[in-house]
Amino acid sequence: MIRVVGLGPGSADYLLPMARQAVEDAEVIIGYHYYFQFIEHLIPANAECIGKELSEEEKRAEIAIEKAKSGKKVVVIGSGDAGIYSMASIVYEKIAASAADIEVETIPGISAFVAAGSKLGAVLGHDFCCISLSDLMTPWKSIQQRIEGAALGDFVTSIYNPKSRKRYWQLNKLKSIFLQYRKPETPVAICKQLGRPEEKITLTTLADLDVEQVDMFSLVVIGNSQTFRHKNHLITPRGYLNRKPHTGNEIQEASFREILAGIDVEKYPKDFLWAAVRCIHTSGDFAYLDYLKTSEGALSGWKEYLQGGGTIVTDVTMVQAGISKAFTARWGNKVVCLLNEEETLALAEKENLTRSQAGIKLAAQKYPEALFVIGNAPTALIEIADAVREGAIKPAGIIGAPVGFVNVVESKERLKMLNTPYALIEDKRGGSNFAAAIVNAAFTLDELDVYLNLKQK
Repeated sequence: MIRVVGLGPGSADYLLPMARQAVEDAEVIIGYHYYFQFIEHLIPANAECIGKELSEEEKRAEIAIEKAKSGKKVVVIGSGDAGIYSMASIVYEKIAASAADIEVETIPGISAFVAAGSKLGAVLGHDFCCISLSDLMTPWKSIQQRIEGAALGDFVTSIYNPKSRKRYWQLNKLKSIFLQYRKPETPVAICKQLGRPEEKITLTTLADLDVEQVDMFSLVVIGNSQTFRHKNHLITPRGYLNRKPHTGNEIQEASFREILAGIDVEKYPKDFLWAAVRCIHTSGDFAYLDYLKTSEGALSGWKEYLQGGGTIVTDVTMVQAGISKAFTARWGNKVVCLLNEEETLALAEKENLTRSQAGIKLAAQKYPEALFVIGNAPTALIEIADAVREGAIKPAGIIGAPVGFVNVVESKERLKMLNTPYALIEDKRGGSNFAAAIVNAAFTLDELDVYLNLKQK
């Protein structure tokens, strides 16, 4: 019979009753010689104690098998939990390889990361992982892949075997990887000799982590993006929004962050980029990076115009409805749509025009310097483009996003020929929602810098 027993971090207070009982019943006890000091008061007087060095795990397992074959009650000890970076796996492997008919049992213990979690308060409140930096049995390439996965996945991370006399650089490499994904102020704890008289816990941050303070008897705990420090405790909330309701603003902001994370932002001018983000948010389609076209500086100019109270003219009420009322109320903008006016109906009938075309023709006469936003009718875009071409009006700009099959492409080609600030959705794509999204992008152009700064962090 072999029992693989976890002794916990070292203190008798952390030794489970069933582990205590297994040691007291043992006839042979095998383990790293340093660990015997923690159970010397429990070892039976007639028990055989076999102490080995740290690197002799396989030898310990082989001795355990031989002693068990002779009918002895064998205990193999390890610190923490027997199944976590300890002796259980090698003992079971050796038994399986030997084909010996030996009864084996694992007796759990309190692992160092669990002890650290209790000492630190509530750092393990969300998903967490453990990584050993020892490359004695695992190639460094595999260890680094796991480090990158933990950092990218935003796991609270406990680092076992962080440093030794000959392994002094790995923890510094881990720190540099985590700093690519976590904020410099992310809480970090260095936990030395947990549960023992020499116990010492140092709270610091990821940026300020001094790897020279860490030794082979240390466990390093790194918080996730939500972990915070309160007095001498580290707290990781159960949820990323602290269980608050998902408001519309929170959802929209999270969406913008996700969209920007998928774009090489250095490739695009800011004017274009923010309009594209708004169009992608509207459609869920990153292809609008290719479908959207803007003239140089168009949105910057419109931001100044709109925040100065400029008038907006739309071809249909759906575009009018899509322009944020919070923005127009703040800046005092008038949003005009003459589609359903009596004079529009009369003009359409008199000149054989579509209602959208007639409405835009009337609006051009009344508001020749407005920002014209076309989200539905190609005839409306043709009407306003021709008026600009002929010099009849000089608008603040034109947004062309009519959708459909007849005259749609042709109307947009006209727009490209004008010496007027414009934005358009290429080909047959578009719609009222895209036209309104571009207007809202102009209103909020300054927000882009906030999101770009968050992305850099």
